[in-house]
Amino acid sequence: MDFTFDEQQLAVRELAREILADRATPERLNELDAAGGDWFDEKLWAELAEAGLIGLPLPEDAGGGGTGFMELCVAIEAVAASAAHIPLYEAILLGGLPVARFGTAEQQARLLPGLAAGRTLLSAALAEPGGHPAHAPATTASPAADGSWTLTGVKTLVPLADRAERVLVPAADASGRTGIFLLDPNTAGVSAERQDTISGQPAYLLTLRDAAVAADDVLRAPGEGGELLDWLLPRATAGVCARQLGACDAALRMTAGYVSQREQFGRPIGTFQAVAQRIADAYIDTEGIRLTAWQAIWRLEQGLPAAEEVAIAKWWAADAGARVLDAALHLHGGIGADLDYPVHRHFLAGKWNEFALGGPAAQLEHLGALIAGR
Repeated sequence: MDFTFDEQQLAVRELAREILADRATPERLNELDAAGGDWFDEKLWAELAEAGLIGLPLPEDAGGGGTGFMELCVAIEAVAASAAHIPLYEAILLGGLPVARFGTAEQQARLLPGLAAGRTLLSAALAEPGGHPAHAPATTASPAADGSWTLTGVKTLVPLADRAERVLVPAADASGRTGIFLLDPNTAGVSAERQDTISGQPAYLLTLRDAAVAADDVLRAPGEGGELLDWLLPRATAGVCARQLGACDAALRMTAGYVSQREQFGRPIGTFQAVAQRIADAYIDTEGIRLTAWQAIWRLEQGLPAAEEVAIAKWWAADAGARVLDAALHLHGGIGADLDYPVHRHFLAGKWNEFALGGPAAQLEHLGALIAGR
């Protein structure tokens, strides 16, 4: 177990940080907010694609970098630390990686080059109203004689549904067997209603009424979808941990700088014992998130059993992350609530990260079941 980044991973981190520091400035983020409507920073996405950061883990023959999961999570952490308005996690980890891993040669050739080049987007619809798990969706899939399928059901909190070329949709056939379908969100029978989330990134409620999926857009046939979800969901959860690490680390650094400069009673407030102790606790929590996140990511990269490690990492990211980001906002005082000041972005993103794919209580329950089942 070695969490030291190798030369390639360090290069990815430095390149991502350099571009994001220059392009995802607080002023630029405020400008995007003021414009209203579209959250997505297309210009920055194109620059990252040109630098090779968008297609990092995608196959080289599809225009990607052919790197591993570690490199992708390094980039995801950097994006989260910058609070940039780009969907690296959603488009690449949730949408692109499953196609790269499980897609046919035709599906990969059709969908991945545009994704790697930053021209198109992919996404995934993993959640349903009522909390139906992705492995046992309420959304139904009905076959046609020509090999196509029609999907009926509702998916919630779907990212990029307004612009994705395809959305990965788990759906079950009449026998309850789950398949994974590449749905065109613009096809007949699909309606998308915008949902405003706490992080500020829009999501969509997708309602499917006999929405057609062609035979060549079946990613995993019913009965085979569980294998893909068993592979994807731990990686999706670990990716959330990388996002939370980026948010916490950035907020902690911002807070340390603030309490070192903000003076009260003739001295920096960081010299007061209560402030110093709280930021020290936040540092310890952030390091706990860092160590558990990279342990889980590393084990997934190595193909080692990682179910317990992913649950532990997500518990730390959710539970400790909430403490870190609450401390960051609190120690900033009134300026922490100023929307022109960037620390609130990490706090709001952290709330999304806290509960995405299971909050702290859900992770403890899952971890307990794993331990009991040994």
